[in-house]
Amino acid sequence: MPSEYAKALGSRLRSIRQQQGLSLQGVEEKSSGRWKAVVVGSYERGDRAVTVARLAELAEFYRVPVGELLPDGSSVRHEQANKIILDLEKLYEHPAEELTVVARYARGIQQQRGDYNGRVLSIRADDLRTLAVVFDTTPSGLVEQLNEFGVLVADPRSLMQNQGGQN
Repeated sequence: MPSEYAKALGSRLRSIRQQQGLSLQGVEEKSSGRWKAVVVGSYERGDRAVTVARLAELAEFYRVPVGELLPDGSSVRHEQANKIILDLEKLYEHPAEELTVVARYARGIQQQRGDYNGRVLSIRADDLRTLAVVFDTTPSGLVEQLNEFGVLVADPRSLMQNQGGQN
């Protein structure tokens, strides 16, 4: 009997396939027989375990990030759900061209929220996922990049303490 995780994974696989308008036979035809209908069907029912390597190959075939094939309760999705806090002063002053898109996005969020404090801006999980797509990476990969550029606030309380000391 398939585990709950295998069923949930299978359901995600089926959903992605159906969103692309493919039948099981259509997957086999489109892949020139690389993905057999019976095998993909058994993955979708949770009757057959799929290795990480095969899941990555299937994600590539469907042209979606591997994380999109994982069920909502997976640890990867949980890890990606965190929000981040940008140091706007560092972001807007940073010379790296790669950060231009992030800065433009941050300004858009400020406008949308009417939030012009100028110091920090929290980027919610949905915004983080959107930016990750623009950068062709995962949310955690984007967080790593932003951290390397030094534009993330590690401890927002430290900013509040510094502001308190300046008044």
